[in-house]
Amino acid sequence: MAIVDSILMEIEQEANTTKRVLDRVPEGKLGWKPHAISYSLGQLALHIARGQGGLADMASKDTFEIGDMSQPAPASMKEILDTFSQSTAHAKQVLATMDDARLMATWTATRNGKVILSLPRIGFIRAILMNHMYHHRGQLSVYLRLLDVPVPSIYGPSADENPFG
Repeated sequence: MAIVDSILMEIEQEANTTKRVLDRVPEGKLGWKPHAISYSLGQLALHIARGQGGLADMASKDTFEIGDMSQPAPASMKEILDTFSQSTAHAKQVLATMDDARLMATWTATRNGKVILSLPRIGFIRAILMNHMYHHRGQLSVYLRLLDVPVPSIYGPSADENPFG
Protein backbone atom coordinates (compact mmCIF):
# COMPACT_ATOMS: atom_id res chain seq x y z
CA MET A 1 0.00 0.00 0.00
CA ALA A 2 1.30 3.44 -0.94
CA ILE A 3 1.29 6.25 1.63
CA VAL A 4 -1.35 8.16 -0.33
CA ASP A 5 -3.81 5.25 -0.05
CA SER A 6 -4.19 5.74 3.70
CA ILE A 7 -4.56 9.50 3.20
CA LEU A 8 -7.30 8.99 0.60
CA MET A 9 -9.17 6.57 2.88
CA GLU A 10 -9.06 9.07 5.74
CA ILE A 11 -10.22 11.92 3.52
CA GLU A 12 -13.20 9.83 2.39
CA GLN A 13 -14.13 8.86 5.94
CA GLU A 14 -13.73 12.37 7.34
CA ALA A 15 -15.63 13.90 4.41
CA ASN A 16 -18.71 11.93 5.46
CA THR A 17 -18.42 13.35 8.98
CA THR A 18 -17.77 16.89 7.74
CA LYS A 19 -20.81 16.67 5.46
CA ARG A 20 -22.98 15.78 8.49
CA VAL A 21 -21.74 18.93 10.27
CA LEU A 22 -22.15 21.17 7.20
CA ASP A 23 -25.67 19.82 6.67
CA ARG A 24 -26.66 21.30 10.05
CA VAL A 25 -25.65 24.87 9.17
CA PRO A 26 -28.85 26.96 9.14
CA GLU A 27 -29.26 28.87 5.88
CA GLY A 28 -30.78 31.88 7.62
CA LYS A 29 -27.78 32.33 9.94
CA LEU A 30 -24.87 32.43 7.46
CA GLY A 31 -23.96 35.99 8.52
CA TRP A 32 -23.98 35.19 12.27
CA LYS A 33 -20.73 35.62 14.22
CA PRO A 34 -19.99 34.48 17.79
CA HIS A 35 -17.67 37.48 18.19
CA ALA A 36 -16.88 40.59 16.17
CA ILE A 37 -13.44 39.30 15.09
CA SER A 38 -14.63 35.78 14.22
CA TYR A 39 -15.52 34.44 10.80
CA SER A 40 -19.23 34.43 10.16
CA LEU A 41 -20.94 31.04 10.19
CA GLY A 42 -21.08 31.11 6.40
CA GLN A 43 -17.43 32.14 6.01
CA LEU A 44 -16.30 29.32 8.31
CA ALA A 45 -18.49 26.75 6.56
CA LEU A 46 -17.26 27.86 3.12
CA HIS A 47 -13.64 27.84 4.36
CA ILE A 48 -14.12 24.20 5.37
CA ALA A 49 -15.89 23.43 2.11
CA ARG A 50 -13.12 24.92 -0.05
CA GLY A 51 -10.23 23.76 2.09
CA GLN A 52 -9.20 20.35 0.90
CA GLY A 53 -9.26 21.12 -2.81
CA GLY A 54 -7.34 24.37 -2.44
CA LEU A 55 -4.83 22.83 -0.06
CA ALA A 56 -4.32 19.84 -2.37
CA ASP A 57 -3.49 22.32 -5.15
CA MET A 58 -0.98 23.97 -2.81
CA ALA A 59 0.53 20.57 -1.96
CA SER A 60 0.94 19.76 -5.65
CA LYS A 61 3.52 22.53 -5.99
CA ASP A 62 7.06 22.44 -4.60
CA THR A 63 6.80 26.02 -3.34
CA PHE A 64 3.65 27.98 -2.61
CA GLU A 65 3.49 31.74 -2.09
CA ILE A 66 0.83 32.55 0.51
CA GLY A 67 -1.29 35.43 -0.71
CA ASP A 68 -4.64 36.90 0.32
CA MET A 69 -6.09 34.93 3.22
CA SER A 70 -9.47 36.66 3.43
CA GLN A 71 -12.53 34.44 3.48
CA PRO A 72 -15.48 35.15 1.19
CA ALA A 73 -19.05 34.86 2.39
CA PRO A 74 -21.23 32.28 0.63
CA ALA A 75 -24.52 33.19 -1.01
CA SER A 76 -26.29 30.02 0.13
CA MET A 77 -26.04 26.59 1.70
CA LYS A 78 -26.18 25.14 -1.80
CA GLU A 79 -22.95 26.97 -2.61
CA ILE A 80 -21.31 25.57 0.53
CA LEU A 81 -22.43 21.98 -0.06
CA ASP A 82 -21.64 22.01 -3.79
CA THR A 83 -18.23 23.53 -3.07
CA PHE A 84 -17.52 20.86 -0.45
CA SER A 85 -18.42 18.04 -2.82
CA GLN A 86 -16.28 19.45 -5.62
CA SER A 87 -13.37 20.32 -3.33
CA THR A 88 -13.25 16.87 -1.76
CA ALA A 89 -13.35 15.14 -5.15
CA HIS A 90 -10.63 17.47 -6.46
CA ALA A 91 -8.40 16.86 -3.43
CA LYS A 92 -8.67 13.09 -3.86
CA GLN A 93 -7.90 13.40 -7.57
CA VAL A 94 -4.82 15.58 -7.00
CA LEU A 95 -3.45 13.52 -4.10
CA ALA A 96 -3.97 10.22 -5.94
CA THR A 97 -1.28 11.29 -8.42
CA MET A 98 1.40 11.53 -5.70
CA ASP A 99 3.74 8.60 -5.18
CA ASP A 100 5.71 7.99 -1.98
CA ALA A 101 8.77 9.86 -3.26
CA ARG A 102 6.65 12.93 -4.06
CA LEU A 103 4.99 12.79 -0.64
CA MET A 104 8.37 12.64 1.11
CA ALA A 105 9.88 15.48 -0.97
CA THR A 106 10.25 18.90 0.62
CA TRP A 107 7.36 21.33 0.30
CA THR A 108 7.83 25.01 1.11
CA ALA A 109 5.47 27.89 1.86
CA THR A 110 6.60 31.47 1.43
CA ARG A 111 5.07 34.85 2.19
CA ASN A 112 6.47 37.88 0.36
CA GLY A 113 9.33 35.63 -0.76
CA LYS A 114 10.31 34.67 2.81
CA VAL A 115 10.21 30.98 3.79
CA ILE A 116 7.49 30.46 6.39
CA LEU A 117 7.42 26.66 6.46
CA SER A 118 9.45 23.90 4.85
CA LEU A 119 8.77 20.23 5.53
CA PRO A 120 8.09 16.93 3.78
CA ARG A 121 4.95 17.29 1.64
CA ILE A 122 3.22 14.53 3.64
CA GLY A 123 3.70 16.67 6.77
CA PHE A 124 1.91 19.58 5.10
CA ILE A 125 -0.89 17.29 3.91
CA ARG A 126 -1.29 15.77 7.37
CA ALA A 127 -1.02 18.97 9.43
CA ILE A 128 -2.76 21.49 7.20
CA LEU A 129 -4.89 19.76 4.56
CA MET A 130 -6.29 17.29 7.09
CA ASN A 131 -5.82 18.32 10.73
CA HIS A 132 -6.39 22.02 10.02
CA MET A 133 -9.75 21.18 8.44
CA TYR A 134 -10.71 18.99 11.42
CA HIS A 135 -9.86 21.93 13.69
CA HIS A 136 -12.22 24.19 11.73
CA ARG A 137 -14.91 21.51 11.76
CA GLY A 138 -14.62 21.55 15.57
CA GLN A 139 -15.05 25.32 15.54
CA LEU A 140 -18.12 24.90 13.37
CA SER A 141 -19.62 22.45 15.87
CA VAL A 142 -19.21 25.11 18.59
CA TYR A 143 -20.95 27.66 16.36
CA LEU A 144 -23.84 25.20 15.96
CA ARG A 145 -24.07 24.69 19.74
CA LEU A 146 -24.14 28.47 20.31
CA LEU A 147 -27.01 28.70 17.81
CA ASP A 148 -28.91 25.86 19.56
CA VAL A 149 -28.56 23.65 16.48
CA PRO A 150 -28.23 19.94 17.36
CA VAL A 151 -24.58 18.92 16.95
CA PRO A 152 -24.11 15.66 15.04
CA SER A 153 -21.92 12.81 16.16
CA ILE A 154 -18.35 13.41 15.02
CA TYR A 155 -16.10 10.78 16.65
CA GLY A 156 -18.69 9.43 19.03
CA PRO A 157 -21.81 10.64 20.75
CA SER A 158 -22.58 14.33 20.99
CA ALA A 159 -25.02 15.72 23.53
CA ASP A 160 -27.61 15.60 20.71
CA GLU A 161 -26.84 12.40 18.81
CA ASN A 162 -25.63 8.94 19.83
CA PRO A 163 -24.81 6.65 16.91
CA PHE A 164 -24.24 3.77 19.35
CA GLY A 165 -27.57 3.80 21.12
